[in-house]
Amino acid sequence: MAAMVVLYGIKTCSTVKKAMKWLEEQDIAFQYHDVRKDGVTSALLTSWCALLGWEKLLNRSSLTFRRLDNADKEGLDESKAIALMMAHPTLIRRPVTVMGERVVVGFKPELYEGFFNRTA
Repeated sequence: MAAMVVLYGIKTCSTVKKAMKWLEEQDIAFQYHDVRKDGVTSALLTSWCALLGWEKLLNRSSLTFRRLDNADKEGLDESKAIALMMAHPTLIRRPVTVMGERVVVGFKPELYEGFFNRTA
């Protein structure tokens, strides 16, 4: 039995919409988790950071990040980044796609083709 696919993101994100459309077109069943509405746990963020690195997970180009106080941006490390992403889920680069023990962040068709072992 294939592992359940969970897509973490926010509904208004165009990249999340593209990822959802790609999954539907490929007939890949997935569960959607809205990080803003449903939240994320510290344990989940910690596990993603272990697999991906917090630098890849934290969206420094987001409007939310740019609006943070400079004190919040200084001395960033994994624990501070996790605390910021807990407080502001829109700081999580998206989508985060989880399949079993595997995690990928972002969306590009070629990225998903590799992740889901699909060929164009």
